[in-house]
Amino acid sequence: MVAKVIVNPVAGAKSTEQKWPHISRLMRDMGFSYDFQYTESQGHAIEIARDAALNGYPYLVAVGGDGTINEVVNGILTASHDQKTLMGVVDTGTGNDFVRSLGLDGNYLHSCQHLLSPKHTLVDAGLVTFQKDGRQVSRFFVNGAGVGFDAEVAATTEHMPKALGGTIPFVMALAKTLLGYRNKTVDIGLDEDNYTRRVLSVIVANGSYFGGGMKVAPSALITDSRFDVITLGDVNKLEILQTFPKIYKGTHITHPKVKTEHARFVSISSEEGLYLQADGELLGKTPATFEVLPQALTMVF
Repeated sequence: MVAKVIVNPVAGAKSTEQKWPHISRLMRDMGFSYDFQYTESQGHAIEIARDAALNGYPYLVAVGGDGTINEVVNGILTASHDQKTLMGVVDTGTGNDFVRSLGLDGNYLHSCQHLLSPKHTLVDAGLVTFQKDGRQVSRFFVNGAGVGFDAEVAATTEHMPKALGGTIPFVMALAKTLLGYRNKTVDIGLDEDNYTRRVLSVIVANGSYFGGGMKVAPSALITDSRFDVITLGDVNKLEILQTFPKIYKGTHITHPKVKTEHARFVSISSEEGLYLQADGELLGKTPATFEVLPQALTMVF
């Protein structure tokens, strides 16, 4: 079996290009048979993955960060929904939240060793439909999505230096966003139930980790065919600062203004279009819907 390895050379603050020779040698020494291709621009991994899946590659491997993983997932699921294409991950990014949600340690050398694992696990994905440039657009995601403050932070993070890693830019962007952000009134649909709430953020979680290691949705499982929906309610700035350190351990969910619910279908709208992020990438604005796709991907790890 020959795999297609999709390498994002600029992932991990452009460190992946330096890591790739070591990774490729390790793969060869393991007896891992593969072709590889570098991505050349944003969105290119979607094209490579889609073409590889359509051309019969049985196994695709993403070498990069959460954004690269998201693009490869979109390529696979755009090509087919029959779960026949295997997917592996070698995490060389700055955040590495998806591999944490898989239960891996974030060490790219260890990830290489998992590529030949006999363990194949069916994991869920999500499909988000949102507004961008005046039109309705859809995108797959695997780790999670969010509306409100976290998406505003994602927008700010895009302008932060990646060389600082995943957590530091996120915290810097969070602090900058916090200064001017105001909580929003949103209409939320959770399957057949509908609510109007004043919120800081609404997180639609497939996996547990966000923002470079924050355990935002501690009970989320990527195999349970449902989202964990975390509503961060009408908290003030002091409450945010007091609660923020707890997010890394997942103990923020005990706060009385933090609510955890479950749903297979989620809708979020507001009088004003709110920023939306998925897998850490800023996508567009609300209104948006989120649909869980049970057992959509076959992961090797």
